[in-house]
This record gives sequence, C-alpha cells and structure tokens, in this order.
Amino acid sequence: MELVVQGPGLTSHHAQEVARLSACTRTVSAGRTAVRLSDAQSVDPVIAYCRDQKLDCTRLDAPLKPADFKWVAMDMDSTLITIECIDEIADLVGVKPQVAAITEAAMRGELDFPSALRRRVALLQGLEESRLQQVYDERLRLSPGAESLLAAAKAAGWKTLLVSGGFTFFTERLRARLGLDVTLANVLETRDGRLTGQVLGDIVDADAKARKVREVCEASGCVPTQSIVLGDGANDLKMMAISGLSVAFRAKPVVQQQARVALNHTGLDGVLSLFDPRPGE
Repeated sequence: MELVVQGPGLTSHHAQEVARLSACTRTVSAGRTAVRLSDAQSVDPVIAYCRDQKLDCTRLDAPLKPADFKWVAMDMDSTLITIECIDEIADLVGVKPQVAAITEAAMRGELDFPSALRRRVALLQGLEESRLQQVYDERLRLSPGAESLLAAAKAAGWKTLLVSGGFTFFTERLRARLGLDVTLANVLETRDGRLTGQVLGDIVDADAKARKVREVCEASGCVPTQSIVLGDGANDLKMMAISGLSVAFRAKPVVQQQARVALNHTGLDGVLSLFDPRPGE
C-alpha cells in the first residue's frame, strides 16, 4: 500500500512526519508539493495529521500508470473553472442569492438536477445574450493546476472531455482556448438577443454525463474504466462511478464520500502526483 500526501503548503517537516506516522519503508518525491510513502503500515494517523495540516492524503492499493488510461473527463463549474457560471449570470440580473441557493442544494444532491436547472434558468429571462461574454471575460477563471493537468494529459496521449450541466456558451469557448477534444453542455434559448428563460433539448444531467463518458470511450476503442473523471457535485457521481479513477475536486461531502480520491487543497494537477513516478517499476 502506498500513500500520496500533497498540498501547496507541503514542507520537508510534513514529509518527515507523515513518513514517521505511516511507518513506511521508503519515501519518494512525487513533485514539488507531493510525497509518496511506500509500504505504509499505518494510515489513520496520517489521514488525521493531513486533515489538521490542510494536506490531501490518498491511499493507493496499486500503482497508477498513465498507459492504463485513455480519457480525462471533467465537470466544468467549480471543477475545471472556479465559478458556477449560472450564479454569476444571475448576479447580472440581481437574483444571484436565489439561484446560488438552488445550485448549492442541487450539487449536494438534495434537488432533482433537471428541474433545479430549469428553475434557475427561468430566473434569467430577459437578460441580454451579450452579457454572457461579460461573465466569461470578467469572472471565469481556470482552477489552479488546470493547464498543467491538460498539458500532461496531452503528453500522455489522453483525450479530454468537458461534460457539464452548465452551458455551451462557456464549454465551447473553453474547448477552443484549451484544445479540449469533446464537450457536452446545455443550450440556452435566446430570442431577439435575449435569454428566454428556457433550455433547448434534453438537460445534461447525471445520466447524460455518464452516457457521454461511455460513448467517447466506446468510440475510441476503450472502456470507461480507462477514464479519469473529476467532479464536485452530486450530478457527477454516475460518471465517476463508471471510471477507473474518480476524483472529487473540492467537492460536496456526498461526492468526497464516494470518490476514490478527494483533493481539497491541491490543484487539479494533484491528479498527476498519484501516478507512479518510477518508470518500469
């Protein structure tokens, strides 16, 4: 068994302490802010220590190899990017508190996602479509480590899927900007340059996300267990469940409980530290 301990605040003192607590046989650097503990004999004390020190701790029962994966699938809002786009759009029409409350409940799994999305979009009726660009330009920011993860994915030959319960206005711009391979999201209906408060077509919910992961894997001749899936909300759980590596990124408790990996302090590139740095072993 191996443990990977990582976080932006990781120091040599932390590395020494987790090595002592784990009674491991070897420590290996897994990047500037990560350490891998081999043959760890004790886990719970390390987990408790990392929680107190704001570090992420991941247990690996077997080494992860880049060649074992073909796809990286990501949620968009609060995963690839730091914001919930619909909440920021709502801020432009003065209804952010109402919309954000519904968003939060939906992400915790307390509300049916399609109906929750329709309720939120209805509150945006009448907003000029041009204001969406304002959200993209002024408020949308990539999560820490996003570009490093995507660069490593390209180098490893992994394909990238951005699958979102958000909107195509944003996913398509991110696709062009970041060189993503495939995207899936909802389409906001507009009329005369304004939002109608409706979504066109079927809602991209948890089932649609999982179905898309299966589709892209099948189309490229692999299986869903050859995918890495990252998300933060309850509507990501179904696609995470079929993956080979599920990563809860600064996620809601229900997601952290079910994902194989939880990253609460590390950036998205913390995924890379989970892979065995020792070629050929």
